[in-house]
Amino acid sequence: MAIIAENNGQKREPIPQGNYVARCYQMIEIGTVKEEFEGVSKLARKVRLGWELPTEQRVFDESKGEQPLVISGEYTISMHEKSKLRAFLQSWRGVAFSEDEAKAFDITKLLGVPCMLNIIHKVTPNGTYSNIASISPMPKGLVCPAQINPTFVLSYDVFDYTKFMDLPDFIKSKMEVTPEFKVATTSSEAHHDEPELPEGAEPLPF
Repeated sequence: MAIIAENNGQKREPIPQGNYVARCYQMIEIGTVKEEFEGVSKLARKVRLGWELPTEQRVFDESKGEQPLVISGEYTISMHEKSKLRAFLQSWRGVAFSEDEAKAFDITKLLGVPCMLNIIHKVTPNGTYSNIASISPMPKGLVCPAQINPTFVLSYDVFDYTKFMDLPDFIKSKMEVTPEFKVATTSSEAHHDEPELPEGAEPLPF
């Protein structure tokens, strides 16, 4: 799965290949989209997760100074025993899910959780993109720096249109065609507060 590092729809230089300390700071519920695989169409409910790389910072905007590189990707929301998301999360936590855990897993528990990402490059006719080859727990003795970017959550449970408008166009376009978006934007406006952790606290393992 190609996981493209972009910001506000502007392509940036791919993140150099290698292993990185990372922390999940973003969760965007995309909604139900139509996918085609081997000529077969199906509907899949998608979520986009984003990580920051706190040890890799660049100046993208002089007024903001150095900011961490970020990388994100979309996953089908399924904790079926053969799903890619379940395998990905088990690799992240380093422990397999029991069936009871899988049935009750809240994906927002990923926010604030550190990890190690192995990033490689995927070359396409449209350019070279950063791709997450694997994810794993933080090695013992290695500490992830404190989170830099504010936690960002956009969910259809309590839809925040202001946050939606701040997203890159390619994400907005994908969301706008989902049934969840149509329901959320025809109901009364509501604000979704960002979850916060106690100052200086490290999230509990998910």
